[in-house]
Amino acid sequence: MLDTRVTVTVHASDPLSRAGVVSHLQHQPAVEIVQNQGGAAAREQAERGREKEGGGQAAGAVAIMPIDRFDEIAAAELRRLVRGGEQRVVLIARDLREPELMTIVEYGVRAILWRHQATPQRLLRAVQSAARGEGDLPPDLISTLLTQVGRLRRSVTTSASVGIAPTLGMAQREVDVLRLVAEGLDTRQISEKLAYSERTVKNVLHALMTRLQLHNRAHAVAYALREGYI
Repeated sequence: MLDTRVTVTVHASDPLSRAGVVSHLQHQPAVEIVQNQGGAAAREQAERGREKEGGGQAAGAVAIMPIDRFDEIAAAELRRLVRGGEQRVVLIARDLREPELMTIVEYGVRAILWRHQATPQRLLRAVQSAARGEGDLPPDLISTLLTQVGRLRRSVTTSASVGIAPTLGMAQREVDVLRLVAEGLDTRQISEKLAYSERTVKNVLHALMTRLQLHNRAHAVAYALREGYI
């Protein structure tokens, strides 16, 4: 158990979703809900709270993000929240596809809650787990994640045994980058659009083209179009 209140910010795309999260947690003595701020500001407010309460073990600031679907807007907001590692994220989702789950985990999110299971008690548990830096996933998502990781490992092992580069499909962030390449954006514009560094954009494209044995960006876009990714 944490011996200090967890500082929580709520990042919702609509007022109704935010109000629902706040109503679940506002009467919980272990939680302090603050206005949306940067991770450093939230952390400073948590420090002030600990001083008033006479100290205690530090807890990471937690950002709660409810979404209906994991689209480009949600992905960009999630990247902003996890950037720098100053706050942990609890994602409340209505639905997630398998590739989206892998992308979210790659971003560093360890606590995910289905919207229809987000009772006050269940949400509080997820917040406290995230504050401790622990994982908290519904059983069905754990099963999906383990199945996908096992599939990827088998694919890598099989490809290595026959001496060819593994073709593992495309991650969501690779699709995001290639979609913008297809729209004619250059590296700088893509980095601004997706809130990535230019180095990250270049690394994503290089890793993709190396893994799938694609010759250049045009070849990568053609492959994505042919396979139905964009």
